[in-house]
Amino acid sequence: MIPRSFGPFLGLLFCGILRSEELPPMLDLPGTGGNPAKIDYAALPLLKGEHAVVCPYDEAWKFQLHNYLLHHDGKFWCMWSAGPVVEDVPTQHVRYATSDDGLHWSAPKSLSGMPAEGRAFIARDFWLRDGELLGLAASYRGHGAFGVDRDLKLVAFAWKQESGAWAEKGVLYQDAINNFSPQKISTGEWMMTRRDARFNVTMLFGGVKALDDWRAVPVVDRLKALRGSKFSPDEPVCWEQPDGTLVAAIRDNGGSGRLFRSVSQDHGQSWSDPMMTNYPNATSKLFTLKTSRGFRVLVSNANPAIGRREMHLAVSRDGLTFTRLMRLDIPSPRVTTFQYPHVLEHGGCLFIAFSNKKNVTEVLKVTLADVEKVAAFPPAASQ
Repeated sequence: MIPRSFGPFLGLLFCGILRSEELPPMLDLPGTGGNPAKIDYAALPLLKGEHAVVCPYDEAWKFQLHNYLLHHDGKFWCMWSAGPVVEDVPTQHVRYATSDDGLHWSAPKSLSGMPAEGRAFIARDFWLRDGELLGLAASYRGHGAFGVDRDLKLVAFAWKQESGAWAEKGVLYQDAINNFSPQKISTGEWMMTRRDARFNVTMLFGGVKALDDWRAVPVVDRLKALRGSKFSPDEPVCWEQPDGTLVAAIRDNGGSGRLFRSVSQDHGQSWSDPMMTNYPNATSKLFTLKTSRGFRVLVSNANPAIGRREMHLAVSRDGLTFTRLMRLDIPSPRVTTFQYPHVLEHGGCLFIAFSNKKNVTEVLKVTLADVEKVAAFPPAASQ
């Protein structure tokens, strides 16, 4: 049996027409009728797990954010941005640590090395390309990657097994900061989200013939988006549905407290106008992953009323509508904030990395069995 919310979507596919505003709702929790105002956050189920610190507070490099995880060559890898005071000031660079089990981590080391005078790096994820382990970083001049005269570019560092160190490999794209590493889509190309120094959102496709072989497809022109609207796009995530439809969820810095969504049915060559969804977001970065058990998870700060003081995990069976929402049970001895999650699946578990108060890098390990148990889905045929 097809879920009722999914029927109109199939009809639109049959007609060859699809716009983001005609998609099923992005969030449809039991008892809410799709209305986010009816979410009882205090009654959300807790998802418990094993908690660990990747990198504790460092007096020399107080700022820690933009963390990413990877499992490669028999061990876990974590990278993050490390800065002297607050985010994105000169001398900020990329550090990394490794672990055998994802819970006990090595002392941090530098991945990018120190930037040139007056410049900074922002950690931008690991990328396994043709068997080579790359660490990506946005490089820019001055304070902050966005604005005038930033000389923004996305660069790659390659892991050298023989020396146990990283070496700069080359520039992927000029005037670009990505959000997560490139992902292979059904065309055989790599796809990667990109923002330029003016916050315009495009998708990059390519990366097969050469490290710097990409074409950019516009998704959101920020100035046009702001005309008649307060929508201010930032930090998009994108994924491919089984039928090849590409879906982008976009953080809004314009005060809506919601995610926006855009779709493409021609492998990313054109995109629908982003439309505000009913999915709440506390103006923060999010991450989504399709698990080996077939359901998709989305981790974010989903309660705008309290900002980043809680982090949530949502579950979707069809990759379009998230029908379960739970709060991550993150132990902390203080009132704090949790932000910028990244999720890795390994060994039947999800490893969720995040920043605590932007000065400690932490990870929460939860089992997929517990996610399913807390989600308490009814049988698929009757949902």
